[in-house]
Amino acid sequence: MTLIDGPFAMPLAALAAVLLDRLFGEVRRFHPLVGFGTLAAAIERRLNRRTIAGGVLGWALAVLPWVALALALRPFAPFAVDVLLLYFSLGARSLCEHAEAVARPLREGRLDEARQRVGWIVSRETSALDESGVAKAGVESVLENGNDAIFGALFWFALFGGPGALLFRLANTLDAMWGYRTERYNLYGRWAARFDDVLNWLPARLTALSYALLGRWRDALACWRAQAPGWESPNAGPVMAAGAGSLGVQCGGAAIYHGREEIRPPLGCGPAPVAADLGRAITLIRRSLWLWLAVLFLIGALHA
Repeated sequence: MTLIDGPFAMPLAALAAVLLDRLFGEVRRFHPLVGFGTLAAAIERRLNRRTIAGGVLGWALAVLPWVALALALRPFAPFAVDVLLLYFSLGARSLCEHAEAVARPLREGRLDEARQRVGWIVSRETSALDESGVAKAGVESVLENGNDAIFGALFWFALFGGPGALLFRLANTLDAMWGYRTERYNLYGRWAARFDDVLNWLPARLTALSYALLGRWRDALACWRAQAPGWESPNAGPVMAAGAGSLGVQCGGAAIYHGREEIRPPLGCGPAPVAADLGRAITLIRRSLWLWLAVLFLIGALHA
C-alpha cells in the first residue's frame, strides 16, 4: 500500500488539487466549465418550454453523462482522476483574484474602476455605489462564493471523490445559469435551484462554522442564529451572516437589482466594510481552506 491508495489518498489528492489551483488558477483557455456552459445553454434553448419536467430533463442531460464518465474512468487511475476533477471544480485563486481586483482600486481611490470590477462578480447594479457600497458588495460576494467555489466542492469530494466534486460543480453552475425566478426560468430552472440547495445545505453550514472558528466566533454564531433565517436563500444566509459577524462588519441592507431597490436583512455587526475588509475576507477564505485540509488529514490519520 502506498500513500496514494491508503487512508491518506483523499487528503493528499485534495492538497494536490488545491496546490494546482494556487499555482495555475483556472484554465485560461478551453476551460471545461466554459464548454459545459455552452452545452447547457444549447440544451436549455431546445428544451425550455417553461415546465419543471423540461428542466429536470435538461439538468439530467447536462450533468449525468459527465458524472457517469468520471465514475467509469476513476477505477483506472483514482488518484489522478480525483486530483484533476477537484482542480477543475475549485475556484479559490480565481475568487481571491477577483476580490483583490476590487480591493486594489478601492484602496487607491479609483472608485469608478472598483465599481466596474465589483460589477463583474455581483448581480446587483454597481454604477452608483459609494466606497462602502463597493466594499460591502465585494465582502458579501467573497463570503458567499467561498462556499460555492471552494468548500462545497471539497465536501462532496471528501464523500465521493472526484465524481462528487464534479457533480457539485456542474449542479452549482446550472443553478447560476437557470436558478432565477424570471418568466423564462421560474419553472424550467426550479429543479436546478432546489437540487443545488440540497447539495449546499450541509457544506454551507460547515463553511459558516469555519468562518466563525477563525474570527470573532461569538459574534459570528450570534449573527448566524439571529440573521440567517431572514434571508431568502437557506444557504447564503448562514454563510454570509457568520462571515460578516466573524469579520466584525455590517453588510446586507439596500441594494438595487434589475432597476429595483431591495431592502435586505442585515448581516453581521459592526461598522460598514471598507477596502481593507475585502483583504480580511480573502484571508478568512484562505485560512478556512487550510482548516478544511487539516481536518481531511486528521480524518485520514484516524483511519490509518
